[in-house]
Amino acid sequence: MRSALVVGTGLIGTSIALALTRRGIDVHLSDTDEGAARTAASLGAGHTGRPAQPVDLCILAVPPARIGAMLAQAQREEWSRVYTDVGSVKALVHTSAEDAGADLSRFIGGHPLAGRERSGPLAARWDLFEGRPWVLTPGATTSRDALNQALELVSLCGAVPVVMDTDEHDHAVALISHAPHLVAALMAARLEGAREESVRISGTGIRDLTRIAGGAPELWEDILAANAPAIAEVLAAYATDLTAAVDALRAVAGPDAEAAKRGAANLADLLRRGNAGQARIPGKHGTASASYTAVPVLISDRPGELARLFAAAGSVGVNIEDVRIDHSPGREAGLVELLVDPTVSDRLAADLAASGWTVQS
Repeated sequence: MRSALVVGTGLIGTSIALALTRRGIDVHLSDTDEGAARTAASLGAGHTGRPAQPVDLCILAVPPARIGAMLAQAQREEWSRVYTDVGSVKALVHTSAEDAGADLSRFIGGHPLAGRERSGPLAARWDLFEGRPWVLTPGATTSRDALNQALELVSLCGAVPVVMDTDEHDHAVALISHAPHLVAALMAARLEGAREESVRISGTGIRDLTRIAGGAPELWEDILAANAPAIAEVLAAYATDLTAAVDALRAVAGPDAEAAKRGAANLADLLRRGNAGQARIPGKHGTASASYTAVPVLISDRPGELARLFAAAGSVGVNIEDVRIDHSPGREAGLVELLVDPTVSDRLAADLAASGWTVQS
């Protein structure tokens, strides 16, 4: 690949462009919002304007509902030799492209599984896709050239290619991304009218659960509409479990001892299933999820404190696998939980305490 055209200079499009320019690819940028394209160019993502000659690969980084018609137009006007997209749904894209008369032999669907709560070119990062899955959905007529160009794109962006069927992809992202976003939004919406005293004592649990609810509503409206059937199917299963949980809780709190016993058993089963499902989420480097022990350390909210704590852990030869931070309400301090291998947690706690850190038991 020597040249590429990125159409759509939001977070994903600009991040792809930044990754490609770092690898020496001649990148052209196009957007209906000329200001966004100029902003991406000023960040070093490439240069604005369509190329005079067809490029090697055109990446359509626009909302899924627009991809099919845009692909057909791009092929009529010969923007590129081959094309891919980065839409978060795939069946709609393939169907709309076929309906628009696009040549699907020169197209391969794509979806990088990476993102941020922020949107727009200013949120872009060249390393956004490093180590992340990038799904490719070749069709029955996809050419070898299109597949190879897409695989090179994934490699240049540092991602890991995963080949899937379009329907399989759409159900998968409904399960692991789209439905969870709606659930996070539903939970966060409960906080909108909550009493201030309740919100003030929020901790890491509710923060982690609602983090993705901070995504741009206009972007997610398009995504949810494009994959509505698959998302509805997943949410219907959620609703069944949620109804069962409500019934179990009411039974536990009720006067019937036998019903309370059954309710407690149902809640225990739901929690067990939750443990089993959470354990299936891949851990570091795609390996099986591991169990870590938390070493809680109280630190002040001063510049450099977190770095100093990490350095202290490193100085005793302990690798920090993950970290959680909970800020104290009304105080310039926070509780940092260092997640480490269980075999070294006691030693780390003792060494940190000996060095003057406040380690909670």
